[in-house]
Amino acid sequence: MKTTINWEGKMAFGSVTPSGHELKMDAAPEVGGENSGPRPTELLLNAVAGCTGIDIISILHKMRLEPTGFTMDVEGERADDHPKKFTKVHIHYSLEGELPEDKVVRAIKLSKDTYCSVSHSLSAEISVSYSINGKKGEQSI
Repeated sequence: MKTTINWEGKMAFGSVTPSGHELKMDAAPEVGGENSGPRPTELLLNAVAGCTGIDIISILHKMRLEPTGFTMDVEGERADDHPKKFTKVHIHYSLEGELPEDKVVRAIKLSKDTYCSVSHSLSAEISVSYSINGKKGEQSI
């Protein structure tokens, strides 16, 4: 995979991703940006969630299960000192539908431990939790 990111002035950068999508990043006004796009760190948290979410949906489909709803709440903790990297990331998966808990747990574990290339690219500790139809999951992951 290869991409080119172009400086667009001040603190803004833009690119066209290898899959053809436009992407813009910028900094906050207090550090010289114009808030014209998300921060790279925001994109990183969204990338972790997107990657694992795609895995989980794909795995559930292979199990012939169809969620009726799926949201993820992601929290990232960063170091105080530079480079202020993420030290911990927690993802809470909220799924809806006729979904056996053991199958949901298996899908989450497979994504977390095997498939999600984005989370495996970070040195942060990744933790997860889940709920199905609003009920907190009982199995540990």
